[in-house]
Amino acid sequence: MTGGRVVAWDRSQLQAGAEEVLDVYAEAMEVPRSHAAGRRSILLAHLDRAGLRAVAARDPGGRLVGVAYGHLGAAGQWWHDRVQSALTDAVGMPAAEAWLASAFEVCELHVLPASQGTGLGRELLDALLIGGPARTAVLTTPDRETRARSFYRSAGWVDLLRRLRFPGDPREFAVLGLRLTVTSP
Repeated sequence: MTGGRVVAWDRSQLQAGAEEVLDVYAEAMEVPRSHAAGRRSILLAHLDRAGLRAVAARDPGGRLVGVAYGHLGAAGQWWHDRVQSALTDAVGMPAAEAWLASAFEVCELHVLPASQGTGLGRELLDALLIGGPARTAVLTTPDRETRARSFYRSAGWVDLLRRLRFPGDPREFAVLGLRLTVTSP
């Protein structure tokens, strides 16, 4: 956690900071705040997930400038089940299970535009993933060449599946995966 910018948040801190998290999401994703507000229920539902981890960074004035969180995936969870089904169809059950069985699912990673390109995103991602119990991490990102996609590739993430569509969303997504180093206590 270079420079002490990134700190771990527990469940109660993530819950208390939900509105700030949604503000960062809206600005980073360049969507209206009203769109981001619709994600509040998703964030709150994630608070009860096993293996929940969250990290955040504030500027010297106390404004939240970056946040990342995720949890261990499991059958019966909306995102996990859709990705599991699509990945199984594409590569078969053994390969899908190798990536998704007890994977850490990165739900959100956002940095305010003014703080992008400073290394903060990498600090957040590293702090989120280092020391966790999972052997793999997975996430989805829009399936086009974006700054985020380049960022993940530079961190070693690989495409597991492309052109995935979620119900109610016209965009195509890529499922990315990263093999993690698990450290013994």
